[in-house]
Amino acid sequence: MDIGIGLPSTIPGVTREQHLEWARRAEAAGFSTLGVIDRVAYDNLEPLVALTAAAAVTERIRLTTSIAIAPYRNTAVFAKEAASVDVLSGGRLTLGLAPGGREDDYTMTGADFSSRGRRMDAQLDELKRLWNGDDVGPKPVQQGGPPLILGGTVDAAFRRAAQFGEGWIAGGSAPDAVRSGVEATRQAWEAAGRGGEPRVMALGYYSLGPDAQANAEAYLKHYYAFLGDELAGMIAGSAAKDAPTVQQYLSAFQDVGVDEFIMFPCSPEPEQVDLLAKAAF
Repeated sequence: MDIGIGLPSTIPGVTREQHLEWARRAEAAGFSTLGVIDRVAYDNLEPLVALTAAAAVTERIRLTTSIAIAPYRNTAVFAKEAASVDVLSGGRLTLGLAPGGREDDYTMTGADFSSRGRRMDAQLDELKRLWNGDDVGPKPVQQGGPPLILGGTVDAAFRRAAQFGEGWIAGGSAPDAVRSGVEATRQAWEAAGRGGEPRVMALGYYSLGPDAQANAEAYLKHYYAFLGDELAGMIAGSAAKDAPTVQQYLSAFQDVGVDEFIMFPCSPEPEQVDLLAKAAF
C-alpha cells in the first residue's frame, strides 16, 4: 500500500514557509503523494493553488485532491486550472472529486446544494471532453487528463467511480466502512464492464510528538465543529497519536483493500513530516 501525506493547507494560520518546507520534506521522505482537502467556508488555502505551490518545490511526489468539491465550481474554469497544475507539475496530478456535504460551501459560492449530484454527473463527462478537445487549453500532460478518483458513499458515487474514474476514495471512515465501499466499488466496476481493478484510496488524521493531543483537539474540534461537540471530539480522539497507532491504521486499511492511504496532519509544523515518516516506514 502506498502511503501519502496531507499538506497542512487546511490548518488555519499555515505559513508559506511551513507549506513549502512540508512539501520538500514529504518528497525526500518517500511519501507517495501530497493530499489536500477542499472547503470554501473555512480558513484554508485553495486546494489547486496549494498543490501548484508544492509542485514548484518538488519533482517526483504526486499531487492529489482528496477531495475537491466539483459541483460548486465552473466546469470549464476548473478543467483549465487542473490542466495547468498537471502541466506545471509535469503530469503528477490526481483529482479526487466528490459532491461534498457542507451546505455552507454551496451557499457561499452561490451554487445549488440540492442538485449537486446531478451537476457532478454532467461535469465529469464535460471535464473529459474539455481535456480531449480544443476548446480549453492547455492540454494536460497526462493523456486524457489527470486520473479521476471519485468519492462518496451513496450508490451514485460508486457508479461514477466505475463510469468516469480510476477508482474510489473514502473519506475519514473506519476500516469496516471502507471495506463495504471497496466491495461496492468492485461491484459497480464489474457492472460497467471495466477491466482490471479499481484503485482505492482512503485518508485519516495523525498528530505526533509531545503536543499530539493538544494539536489534534485544537484543529479537529474546530474543523468539525459543525457536527457538534460530541462528534468533533470523537474525530479528534481517533487521530493517530503515536507510532504503534499509525502502524495499526496502515495495516487495517491495507487489509480491507486500500491501495493508497493519505494521513493528514493536525499541526503545520514541518517536523510532523519527519515524525510520520519515522512511524510509517
